[in-house]
Amino acid sequence: MLSIVRRNFPLKAFAFALAVAAWAYFHFSANPSITARFDQQLSVPIVVTGLRAGYVARYTEKFAVVTIDATRNTTPVKPDQVEAVLNLAANADPGVFNVPVQVIAPNLQIRSLTPASVTLSIDRLEERTVPISIAYNGDFKNTVVDSAGLDPAQVTVRGIAADLARVQAVRVEITLPAKGTAIDAMIRPLAVTGAGDEVGAVAVSPNLVRVRARFSRSSATGAN
Repeated sequence: MLSIVRRNFPLKAFAFALAVAAWAYFHFSANPSITARFDQQLSVPIVVTGLRAGYVARYTEKFAVVTIDATRNTTPVKPDQVEAVLNLAANADPGVFNVPVQVIAPNLQIRSLTPASVTLSIDRLEERTVPISIAYNGDFKNTVVDSAGLDPAQVTVRGIAADLARVQAVRVEITLPAKGTAIDAMIRPLAVTGAGDEVGAVAVSPNLVRVRARFSRSSATGAN
């Protein structure tokens, strides 16, 4: 009997292992209680909550990568089912903070999150009213400004304190015409520094003002 067992033993062992593997495959694949699982990655926008009115949060990392434990053969999870939140309720004053990213995903198993936290700055929004000036571009030797008016004559500039401090004036730019004429146009006012550079980080309201002006030829160059 022993000699019969030993005869072609490696082949018999291989056949037995193959039979066990086949049995396990058909048994577990047909069992609905045993479900294959895999990792699903989602790119989710990072949003802020709990920020006080009149303040703004600034941060560079706008998306979080969330890896969830998903079930194969089911509908994939959509990004809008998951939220990546920075809760700023505990950060009342302006400053720089490192805030953990909180994932809101009901009934989902989170495996990993990148980034786990975000460094951000909280600044207070301020505003002030500024009169508008007109900046003329061109040659005054050939053109005379007979009249010019703005409606409204002043605007509101709004932004964080550091950016607002850079604003020294608000102006509209007009190119002098080559001949006598009149203009009536809506022009965007620009908040500028003392050097004349635009401060794009502040908001100007209204964003368009009505400009009416009349020009004539200079008497030194001939009649109007």
